[in-house]
Amino acid sequence: MPFTPLSDRAVLTLTGADTEDFLQGLVTADVDAVTADAASPAALLTPQGKVMFEFLISRIDEGLRLDTPAEMRAELKKRLTLYRLRRKVEIAESDTAVFAVWGEDGDANAFVDRRFPDADVFRAYGAPPVGVDEAPAADFRALRIHNGVAELGADYGPSEMFPHDVLMDFSGGVSFKKGCFVGQEVVSRMQHRGTARRRLMLVTGEAPLMANSEILAGGKSVGEILSTEDASGLALVRIDKLASAAARGEALTVDGMPVGLEIPGFAGYVIPESRGDEPDKAGDAA
Repeated sequence: MPFTPLSDRAVLTLTGADTEDFLQGLVTADVDAVTADAASPAALLTPQGKVMFEFLISRIDEGLRLDTPAEMRAELKKRLTLYRLRRKVEIAESDTAVFAVWGEDGDANAFVDRRFPDADVFRAYGAPPVGVDEAPAADFRALRIHNGVAELGADYGPSEMFPHDVLMDFSGGVSFKKGCFVGQEVVSRMQHRGTARRRLMLVTGEAPLMANSEILAGGKSVGEILSTEDASGLALVRIDKLASAAARGEALTVDGMPVGLEIPGFAGYVIPESRGDEPDKAGDAA
């Protein structure tokens, strides 16, 4: 069971009597449903429904911990402070170290990383797990990519993706039952109308792949590679265009090399049916 320190992640703590209600009305996840043993994914969206900040929420004494990209922590704190108004919530930056742990026997003090329903992956804070071997950060990155888990900053930029694009509707990062949050109207409309056409997929090739490469079918783009790990990676794909290409029997290529696409195991979406003679639809999912 290896662990790795995550120097690219940092912690905010929220404490005070109004902490849970405050965050519940802002973020995509159901804060009330975060259990004591879990680090649960969530996001703060733009009013247009795109992911502005991403984090893992876990419980601490008298409050909540937000585990977020280090380069975005100060801006996240500033944004939360703007929303706080007169609520009794203290928002503080913490020097707590962040660790990823994975393997069958999780550390007793670690939190289950809910983004990985098909793998034993945990988060630890403060001190590294005892009696566990340290692994390079690249090992965890490879594990994350192979499991179809995208991260803001590492794989995509702020205000670029809807939660559906990066599968937060399947990782538990979005609640469609808890009520209002910032950007909720757009995200709920996509959910109930089934209009999410951009989806994260696993891409594999016969040789190393490059990020930002286009995935082509019949000479037309059906998606783009976000991040790579040797001959595999994460891709954002227009599944309606993919369906049309498949119906026409068109092969998928990246820079002339054949590639394959696969839906991550935890994701419950399907590729829509297409007759193959229909023109590709244009526009974003919303």
